Amino acid sequence: MIPENLQLIIDTAKESMAEAVIFCKKEFSHIRAGKASPAILDNVKVEYYGTKTPLNQLANVSAPDARLLTVQPFDKGATSDIEKAIMSAGLGLNPSNDGTIIRIPLPILSEERRKDLVKLAKETAENARISIRNTRRDANDEIKSTVQEESLPEDSRFEAEELIQKHTNNYIAKVEELLDVKEKEIMTV
Repeated sequence: MIPENLQLIIDTAKESMAEAVIFCKKEFSHIRAGKASPAILDNVKVEYYGTKTPLNQLANVSAPDARLLTVQPFDKGATSDIEKAIMSAGLGLNPSNDGTIIRIPLPILSEERRKDLVKLAKETAENARISIRNTRRDANDEIKSTVQEESLPEDSRFEAEELIQKHTNNYIAKVEELLDVKEKEIMTV
């Protein structure tokens, strides 16, 4: 039986590891694969009445086709500002504006670009794994000091560290799973 104060450390570590997986998943959604996804434009900020405003607060973004995104501004006056923001976002996209709706055709990815995107996905996954391992290290350090300070039995320390390791393995496996799915998605022509 693990003492309550050690269980609290384990639960906190588990929560932090889960956040790393959620962050990894969110970052993967920004990496463009073969098909159009409105999430590609999540980081685009538009200069709107002197304020940098997220695009999704100014317009409805949708993907009616596998190679097309459409942006329909709520305020027609912001259409040209939105178009400029998309062009300057560094996504390599060329929007066309017909006055009411912005169409963004997505070019077919070259083999080289696909490999670059896979590399980016692997870096993102590695950052998540590093975060999970750092959480494990911090939790193990905290467990050791708590066991010493409160004169708890050594067995409870080993049991708690074993549980931390199980959670670490579990969350790293989740990151690997996400990476495999994203890699297949990117490499599919």
